[in-house]
Amino acid sequence: MKNTIAFSLLCCNLAFMPLTAQQMTAFEKVGQGEESVQEFFPGEHRARPVMGAYTDSERMGLFSGGQDLGGSSGWYTDTRWGDLGDGTFANPILNGDYSDPDVIRVGRKYYMTCSEFHFMGMNILESDDMVNWKIIGRIFDRMDLDGYSGMDKYGNGSWAPALRYHDGKFWMYVCTPNEGLFMSTATDPAGPWSPLYQVKNVSGWEDPCPLWDEDGQAYIGRSQLGGGPIIIHKMSADGKTLLDDGRKVYEGPTAEGTKLFLKDGYYYISIPEGGVGTGWQTVMRSKNIYGPYEQKRVLEMGSTKVNGPHQGALVDTPEGEWWFYHFQSTEPQGRVVHLQPVTWKDGFPEMGTDYDKNGIGEPMKVCRKPSTGVETKAYAPQASDDFEAKELGLQWQFNHNPHDEYWSLTEKPGWLAIKSQKAEKLRTAFNQFTQKTMGYKGVVTVKIDFAQLTPGGRAGIECIGNKFVGGGIIMEDKDGTATPRLYMETDGTVQTTSFNISSVMNKGIYIRLEIDAVNNKHKFYYSVNNETFIEFGDTFESGSGDWKGSRIGLYSYNTQETSGTAYFDEFTYLFDGPGGLTSTQTK
Repeated sequence: MKNTIAFSLLCCNLAFMPLTAQQMTAFEKVGQGEESVQEFFPGEHRARPVMGAYTDSERMGLFSGGQDLGGSSGWYTDTRWGDLGDGTFANPILNGDYSDPDVIRVGRKYYMTCSEFHFMGMNILESDDMVNWKIIGRIFDRMDLDGYSGMDKYGNGSWAPALRYHDGKFWMYVCTPNEGLFMSTATDPAGPWSPLYQVKNVSGWEDPCPLWDEDGQAYIGRSQLGGGPIIIHKMSADGKTLLDDGRKVYEGPTAEGTKLFLKDGYYYISIPEGGVGTGWQTVMRSKNIYGPYEQKRVLEMGSTKVNGPHQGALVDTPEGEWWFYHFQSTEPQGRVVHLQPVTWKDGFPEMGTDYDKNGIGEPMKVCRKPSTGVETKAYAPQASDDFEAKELGLQWQFNHNPHDEYWSLTEKPGWLAIKSQKAEKLRTAFNQFTQKTMGYKGVVTVKIDFAQLTPGGRAGIECIGNKFVGGGIIMEDKDGTATPRLYMETDGTVQTTSFNISSVMNKGIYIRLEIDAVNNKHKFYYSVNNETFIEFGDTFESGSGDWKGSRIGLYSYNTQETSGTAYFDEFTYLFDGPGGLTSTQTK
């Protein structure tokens, strides 16, 4: 019960205090390219950065993924989220960075995927009740494209995928900003999925979505990088070939995130507009897929504090209810997932509640759960890992392509071994094992066997986003002797402690990270017995960067040479929210 006690103490120490709204972020221009009118909404507030001048730039952190505009950190004092266990749920239902979520129903099951950008790869989540989710599979483990096996493709990779079910198969379409349009299929959403197939080698496309008409004709809608216009192509029935150059059907302020569907004899296009942190959801319909389309704004921030509520999926239940999944931009978590009730009126969806009575829906904090006919215990996606399984847990995602010859679950059974490859700093270190932070309060603890590290070696727990922060062990050379010390690094700047931990070289050490997303204050601790934890390093803040929210992870690298190995065990991640307080490991 040690971990449960530690978490309880943390929640007491990090009390939920009233907060004031955060200040707007001052944005800087990235690159020298010309800026279009769609890059600003409204006024001086940037909605999207410039194509080509940002996708490979470390300065993307200035934008925090575009997510600081109207960010909600400091607004909410109600920190409930997910299934409340009484027939209701509190938004967000997933309080982690499941950005640009797409959700479908097949039978009585619901499936979700999301943007993962440079993290490998795209997970599939499953739910029985639309509120509680678990990770069941992954579409790909790597992207065999130039640069993704290095550490210089931050902000690239998978952007706003679409998930669909057609002809007895699951289909996923996604664009990367510089390599084009890709697709994959599976008969089982848990996998295996077919290798990524490049439908079109092109740059500047984003946010694709397929549609198969009632007569079998296939189409795909997509946006242009930077926010529009919306373009529709004819496509072969097997989904592998575009049959034309596409036709523009709509142009608006930062129009992207295309989702196509058929309902009651109409073609519908559901899109976010206005930018990540400042936008709204628009729904359009037409009797002809090429338009003209009548449109309606159906969800906006309005009188609430939920900024940029848009970009997601309209999903129905077998009982005929409709619901809308969308994201909200928060700090430091990133883009978290909300669920809003939907009713249809005059051919258009009405989402959430129209609190300010202007005819446009606004997000709700607490709702009754959807009528799915399924009752389930509250839970959250997987997090902790004892590394006893033969395969790596699905919650872990590599930062860029893995170098598989440099990590192992079998070298020391029951431990994760990460061989230290040479890197200048944490951001450029290979084989970073990452996962999304969840909730507002959390405690991450892991045991590290560092006896095999060599001088120049660094290993520990990381918290990455707009900055790369690591805490753990650094191995130094003192008069020809490998000497371990506790250390913390922030964007390559190292702070060492005076603690010489050579006495536990052959026993290992516990490193802990306490996360407080409400106040955005995080702290490292260490212990030699997993009972008494002592702080080290500075308290630090985190935030979104490279289009993704804050993440935790494990790492081992060496600044001098490829040499040494760190072993990790008893990884425990406890957080607030559904199932968080009861997800314990009592070792």
